[in-house]
Amino acid sequence: MIAIIDYGMGNLGSIRNMLTRLGCGSILTSTVEEIEAADKLILPGVGAFDNAMMNLERLGLIPVLNEQVLERQKPLLGICLGMQLLSLGSEEGRLPGLGWIEAHTVRFRFDGPHADLRVPHMGWNRVELRRPHPLFADMYPETRFYFVHSYHVSCRDEANVLTTTAYGITFHSAVVQGNIVGTQFHPEKSHKFGLKLLANFAEV
Repeated sequence: MIAIIDYGMGNLGSIRNMLTRLGCGSILTSTVEEIEAADKLILPGVGAFDNAMMNLERLGLIPVLNEQVLERQKPLLGICLGMQLLSLGSEEGRLPGLGWIEAHTVRFRFDGPHADLRVPHMGWNRVELRRPHPLFADMYPETRFYFVHSYHVSCRDEANVLTTTAYGITFHSAVVQGNIVGTQFHPEKSHKFGLKLLANFAEV
C-alpha cells in the first residue's frame, strides 16, 4: 500500500488515479496510523514552502515521517514542492525543511542571454539521468516530464543528484538519498513517462 500524504497542499487525486491505473493500492491520508501501516510514501505538494512545513507540523506528521523514512527506511517519493521540502530550507520562506538531503531550494535567476526566460519554468522538458536508479529503469528514450516551478533544489553533494534539466541553467531535477527520491517535475502530469516512473516506484 502506498500512502499519499495529504497535508493540504495541492490536488492529490491525479497521483492516486495513475496508481489505480497501474493496479497499485493507495490511500490519501493525513493520519499517523495509516502512514505507519503503509509500505511506501509519496509526499506531493504545490504552493508555498513555509505553508507546507507549517501544515506538516500542525498535523503532527513530521515525527512519524522522520521515523518511517529515516529509521524504518521506507521508500519515499517527493514530488515538486514535496521534493523541495526534503532540503534544508528555501529562499521562499524562513522555516527549515525536513533536512533529509544536504541541499537548499533557490529561485530561478536569469541574466545575460537568458534574461528573457519566464519564471515559473512551465511545460515539458527533458531530464538527463546522472546515475542508474530503479526509478528510471527501462524508461522511454528522450525522457521528458512536465514542470511547473519557480524554485529548484541545489544539492551540495553530487552524489544526491539523480537527474538534471536545462532551463537557462542546468538544475537538479531529481534527487536521491538512499530510500528517498524526489522529482521537481510532476509524474502525474507526464503521461507515459510519469506512468512508467510511478510503476518503477511501486516496484522498488
